[in-house]
Amino acid sequence: MDYLEGLFLGKLWSDTDFENRRHMGLFVLYGLLVVSVVVFNFFFGRMLLGIGSFGVLQIVLFALLFLACPFICFRYYRMPMAGKIIILIEKLFKSYLVMSFTVGQMMRYIRIPKAGLQDYIINYLNSTLESYTEQFAASAGSFATVLAVLAGGIHVVLVFALVIIAAIVIPGVIYLLFVFLQRGYDWLISRFVIKRVFPTH
Repeated sequence: MDYLEGLFLGKLWSDTDFENRRHMGLFVLYGLLVVSVVVFNFFFGRMLLGIGSFGVLQIVLFALLFLACPFICFRYYRMPMAGKIIILIEKLFKSYLVMSFTVGQMMRYIRIPKAGLQDYIINYLNSTLESYTEQFAASAGSFATVLAVLAGGIHVVLVFALVIIAAIVIPGVIYLLFVFLQRGYDWLISRFVIKRVFPTH
């Protein structure tokens, strides 16, 4: 329970030390989860649990939950267990909306048709190999093909690794951006509204 409170509420509304510890594993797992959903949506041609759909309804819901957050959370510890669970479910739903936004944005940048994925990969490998073969042809002579295969292989591996790293890191960065915006807004409302209207909260 303390872990979920620290994860979803932050130190302003919870007394856990969640934000004082590193959570690199959680960051990576979240990125892998988003990538898995993107891969599922791409290959199956449908959205897993609606993740990836972020239209007007989702924008309105997220905006309302974002703006209402400090007013929902400031009496969290005075609520009965049922009320706390409802708030944590609301936070989970807001995280779902953030993930849905992220998946939708990532899907927009996938320009490769599913049916042509194999041809695209083969053409990319061939073009990379041909490019390096031409570069080494004049200087390496009969070893041009060998050097081209080695250099092309390293090139492809590096590109693939960079794409995977970016695909894992970007979702986490987007999520943290939303978290920081929420924390900043919560602090302002707590400092200038809640503490003045509800001084004994």
